[in-house]
Amino acid sequence: MPLPDLERMMPNRFRDAMSLLLLLLFFESCAGPERPVGSTEGLIPLPQSVESREGTYVCDGGLTVDWPEGWAAERAVVEAWFERAGLALTEASGGTAGLVFEPDATIENVEGYRIEVDASSMKVYAATPTGWFRGWTTLRKMMPVECETGCAEGFVLPGVLIEDAPVLEHRGLLLDGCRHFQDVDFVKKQIETLALHGMNVLHWHLTEDQGWRIEIESRPRLTEVGAWRTEADGSRHGGFYTQEDIREVVAFASARHIEVIPEIEMPGHSSAAIAAYPELGCTGDTLEVPHRWGVFKDIYCAGKEETFVFLEEVLDEVVELFPGPRIHIGGDEAPKVRWEECPLCQARMKEEGLANEEELQRWFIGRMGRYLATKGKTIIGWDEILEGGLPEGAAVQSWRGMEGAAEGVHLGADVVVSPTSHCYLDYPLRSTDLEEAYGFNPLPDSLTHGPGRILGGEGNMWTEHAPQERVESKVYPRLTALAEVYWSGPDRTTAEGAYGRFLDRLDRFYPRLDAIGVDYGLETTPFAVETRAGVNGKLEVLIRSKGRGVEGRGQWNGAGPTLSADEPFTAEGRGTVEMEVGQRGLWTGQFETVALDGHGAVFRPIELGYDYSPWYTGGGDQALVDGRLGSEDFRDGAWQAKQGQDMVATVDLGSPQAITGMSTGVYLYQDAWIFEPESILWEGSTDGQSWFTLAEHGPLAVLKRDDRQLRLDVDAEMDVPGQEARFVRMTAVNAGACPDWHAAAGADSWLFLDEMVVRTAD
Repeated sequence: MPLPDLERMMPNRFRDAMSLLLLLLFFESCAGPERPVGSTEGLIPLPQSVESREGTYVCDGGLTVDWPEGWAAERAVVEAWFERAGLALTEASGGTAGLVFEPDATIENVEGYRIEVDASSMKVYAATPTGWFRGWTTLRKMMPVECETGCAEGFVLPGVLIEDAPVLEHRGLLLDGCRHFQDVDFVKKQIETLALHGMNVLHWHLTEDQGWRIEIESRPRLTEVGAWRTEADGSRHGGFYTQEDIREVVAFASARHIEVIPEIEMPGHSSAAIAAYPELGCTGDTLEVPHRWGVFKDIYCAGKEETFVFLEEVLDEVVELFPGPRIHIGGDEAPKVRWEECPLCQARMKEEGLANEEELQRWFIGRMGRYLATKGKTIIGWDEILEGGLPEGAAVQSWRGMEGAAEGVHLGADVVVSPTSHCYLDYPLRSTDLEEAYGFNPLPDSLTHGPGRILGGEGNMWTEHAPQERVESKVYPRLTALAEVYWSGPDRTTAEGAYGRFLDRLDRFYPRLDAIGVDYGLETTPFAVETRAGVNGKLEVLIRSKGRGVEGRGQWNGAGPTLSADEPFTAEGRGTVEMEVGQRGLWTGQFETVALDGHGAVFRPIELGYDYSPWYTGGGDQALVDGRLGSEDFRDGAWQAKQGQDMVATVDLGSPQAITGMSTGVYLYQDAWIFEPESILWEGSTDGQSWFTLAEHGPLAVLKRDDRQLRLDVDAEMDVPGQEARFVRMTAVNAGACPDWHAAAGADSWLFLDEMVVRTAD
């Protein structure tokens, strides 16, 4: 007899107890230890409404499905998943099916859906094929994680009612395939993972200074020349996607209701195209495809008609490959130096009545936007396209903060938000960790009232420092957090306790990512380095574990006893600790390197003759004598910096000491306006009044057109080794304004230092 009928026959005083007993017996008899049980506890993104219902659905290893009409590509995706799970499917032919996709015209959102699970069936309701697919994806995540790799014995699902729809309609990942190329299978894997997260856009960055990645049949040199570069070490890097590759990727994405938006950069970031076809630049000079990163002066010439003939030919083929309504045209970081000097560009400005080069860029992008409109496409550009005025019909992607988003909304544009503060997944965890990503508000009140609107958001994965094997560990789990922000909306993700509840669900979601082979990374920086003065002035170091379930083990200079995170040790002299990261009980094989120097001036009183940058403090007033050495990442928190000014620091050793050596670390990254100091002077004093030279280096700065990004050590050559001094003063002279050849010619350069090392005889 069914349980509801039996309940009606029972006296009230026995009903609750007997119902619980029968329910437990039911689970024990039909589920058993060999049949895994699903749950709603690991659902990411969080649905809008989840209600437990009576009844439990039991799959015994076979499933009858009532498929919707016109769902052939999606059906193949679902069938492939069940095949991997080892579950046999049978198409329903009348009667009751175990999995049912039903139309429901009352669901207004094109991606909205409703799921009902009871003892008889699992039903997904939607008004569109997209809604059915989003509902199926949630149902998949409710199923036991064992089914991702095989649950031929079947599964059990608890009764539930889920009603859901996304808050934002554009939810995406930018994947840069130009700085480092990714193969087709990897791109498809990223699309599959995006679908699992309820995302609906792959923003595919296909052209860049460092590589042209899309085959254009009418312009074969774009891939013959522009798709390959010679690295600094002489190796060759490159690759491109054939048109057949792109059709395969687009079809794969379409079956998962993900729009692939290609980005074809213009007018800047075009060195690879100009290397292939030099006539596209203002000078006509032959370029090499650059192997370094940054912003380059050679951009498409706006004065030559052949530039637009070329771009129209390119876009004619692009629009045939990408059926979606939108094409991203970049528009960012386009220096106008060449345009300012180009007679053809100046003539174009005069002809079109343009006041300056910013208006010329607007005209350039507007012309290409009008051409794409004839193909039924609209354009998206980075927020620089607002300079000189918003091109008609363009959408804006705001990356330099939210100011571009505000201006775009004010001007009536559709806006996609992906500010560096929360959405740049190539940035290290010390810049943006999981909690900061989850805390992003893409819909601030100030941007919800205007003629324009926030269309959605993206996470951006630029690959200057991330070859294919490092991409996933940088993207996830931070994109997992952004996926919930974009789907569920900031009203829910900013509610009290929301982040903690997200972490609880994430712990249940990780095994699913493991099952499908996603190489996700850490949630936050694994360790914090704390230094202080120890016994007898020695440098005492504590590498403190951070984050959930993180531990560490390592050695000082690769030798000696094993050092453990959260246990202090003394660092004598200069060296490094390679600390392996452990997470959730497993050693990950990832290492964090901590460079230290227990020199004679650590944590001695220091006086600074400058106000350091609030963005690059190095840790505060004692940063130059805290024993921490900066890495090759100037954002690592160990570097102290000042723009447009010398850096002078004086340390008090407490008593006269025999000085045996001095050094400091400087940084060179010209594209970020960071130059070596013009010179460095070290001076000594016994009383703090009269000074004598200990050592001097200068001039140091060698201004290079071939940019590098690296840390340099500057060691002192002592005038008198062992000369005594109580006070030591270091003066690092700023290199001055950026030189004429630089993209920021005339602007104040930056000076970065990481430690004022003083060695003494003691």
